[in-house]
Amino acid sequence: MSDRHLPALRLGSPYESLDTNTVVDHRDGRELIKVSVVNAGVIRRDLSKFATARETLRKIPTHRLLELCAKAGDLFMTASLPLGSGSQSPEEYVRDLSASSGLPQVMVRRNMGKVEYVFKNMATILRGLTRGLDLSVFDEGVGTQAGSPVSFYPLTHALGVVLPSNSPGVNSLWMPSIALKIPVVLKPGREEPWTPWRIIQAFIAAGVPKEAFGFYPADHDGAAAILEGCPRALLFGDQSTTARWASNPGVQIHGPGYSKTLIGADRVERWREDLDVIVASIADNGGRSCVNASAVITPKYGREIAQALAEKLGPIAPLKADDPGARLSSFANPKMAEWIDESIEEGLRTPGGEDVTAKFRNGPRKVLFEGGTYLRPTIIWCDSMSHPLANREFLFPFASVVEVPEGEMLERIGHSLVVTALTDNPTFTDALLTSPLIDRLNIGAVPTTQVAWDQPHEGNLFEFLYRQRAILVRKPGAAGVGASGA
Repeated sequence: MSDRHLPALRLGSPYESLDTNTVVDHRDGRELIKVSVVNAGVIRRDLSKFATARETLRKIPTHRLLELCAKAGDLFMTASLPLGSGSQSPEEYVRDLSASSGLPQVMVRRNMGKVEYVFKNMATILRGLTRGLDLSVFDEGVGTQAGSPVSFYPLTHALGVVLPSNSPGVNSLWMPSIALKIPVVLKPGREEPWTPWRIIQAFIAAGVPKEAFGFYPADHDGAAAILEGCPRALLFGDQSTTARWASNPGVQIHGPGYSKTLIGADRVERWREDLDVIVASIADNGGRSCVNASAVITPKYGREIAQALAEKLGPIAPLKADDPGARLSSFANPKMAEWIDESIEEGLRTPGGEDVTAKFRNGPRKVLFEGGTYLRPTIIWCDSMSHPLANREFLFPFASVVEVPEGEMLERIGHSLVVTALTDNPTFTDALLTSPLIDRLNIGAVPTTQVAWDQPHEGNLFEFLYRQRAILVRKPGAAGVGASGA
């Protein structure tokens, strides 16, 4: 049994609760750490105090905050950082996170690299989010853009964030909030408190005021208190989790992505040239991300493409957690794997769908290995978009392959977080560019999983946290007036 205890952070100050959750090794149930759990009442009492924390952050010049972010990136990657009454080295972090979440260690390290990149390239990210805004606006209240004065005001004193357990990389989405001078109130995922805690500790060790951070392990009522009490909040989860908040403009939803690869009619005869891009879109990060492709839409050769994908992905099997070649993640909750497996089998009972990977697995989809429960990659050929598996998303390498005429694709694919369009056709490209159903568009051989950090990943955090006000500025003695409209 572990004697480690991870406290909550109430405006940066550790708080140990008598109520705790136990984070365990998903393979054998061994206790890894106890985590203090706070109730909704504590969270509500603390939220009003973050206005003072916001003022503390506001007094730090933006250029200095960017320097602290870069320093925090080094600490995140290399330092032993506080963990309760002890500390945690980078290697201990990798092992702890892998053990509790089921991610192989090689994927944990890749996600560490994503977090480090955000820390160290925060200036570039802010330029992308603000579209080149003079960052002095966050220091002085007024800046310039395209030669005109502009002013922005914050819509919240703190950003609430309800995090998942499936991928540590999602923490990179809230990190710019600190550089934007907005404190954060975080509820970590039950199996993944490690990454948000380590990011916070790296920020604090670098010199960011501790008051800017709330870390509140909590139940559903606690999560609701954060979402209700913070005028701006991010919510990660499946549709059952996010549905209640979908119509709330103050809550930015990060749910299923339904990301896709579309093959244009002009490229379909050369589809084999793009096969590796499609494989990466489906299987990178163990298929756990909302940016993983869950469907491949092609005007023809659907069965051939499904067969080729199955040949590459079907043989992939679980490996030990510390194997550098591991490509699959175990499920921390085996019941989730069982539900997914049963859902796929139920869908296959509808005519018009075929698990093309079955003959390449030489065994069942759901397997036990080294104490973990895994789902092996699955490619489903569907005869139409109306098949129940044609537009599903699951937390492992899963994708359907469907034939749809190019001219009908945008009418039938539904909303997509990311689309990789394999086409050189300017007419199809123009239709893609004007479609309101696509949040992020890659044109050409770019995996759906490739992120351009100088562009918004999913929603623009700056525009979510700040609103532009109209402003007129007359300098003393000047004859003219400069103006900027909202």
